Amino acid sequence: MHEARLISISALQHYLFCQRQCALIHLEQVWQENFLTAHGRQLHERVDHGGPETRKGIRFERGVTVNAPKLGLTGKLDLLEYQASNNQFTPVEYKRGKPKASNIDKVQLCAQALCIEEMQSVEVQHGALWYWQTRKRLTVDIDEALRLQTKTLISDIQTMFYSAKTPPPIFGKHCKACSLNEICQPELITKDSSSRYITGLFNMDDE
Repeated sequence: MHEARLISISALQHYLFCQRQCALIHLEQVWQENFLTAHGRQLHERVDHGGPETRKGIRFERGVTVNAPKLGLTGKLDLLEYQASNNQFTPVEYKRGKPKASNIDKVQLCAQALCIEEMQSVEVQHGALWYWQTRKRLTVDIDEALRLQTKTLISDIQTMFYSAKTPPPIFGKHCKACSLNEICQPELITKDSSSRYITGLFNMDDE
């Protein structure tokens, strides 16, 4: 058994977007910004720099650091709401875009909830996603299906980190939105791999 490495909560979203991107960022420590990432960073900075406050019995804490060794996660929450009357914690994650068809944002929120549960010995029932593009807040149930998907994802990332191998690129539409496109060069590498494969087939025929 290998010792689990604490991974950043952000790695979950990176892994679902592209496993190679996740490895480049979190294994090889490669990073490059584009307009989308810069806009997202500025949004998070505005949220994180707000001071704590209490309104209508709810405490609002921004830029909260969480560490969950048993779970194998570490990270920072954009906003944590705490209602003392029922001892309920609600993580809130801010996103620059709009709600997505997949669970790519929800698993990141669920991971935050799981960290809070480990640290505070409580059950987190709900979280929230706030989208800049739509200016709407979406309540997310932290149900068993989402928990299972999130824990499975954590395990998959731990396995990839333990192997210390960066997956090959899978070129697709998502590559255009990736800030690491120029570094990764997925289209070029994919074409080279295809060329080598075809060449190998012809060489086998000659034998």
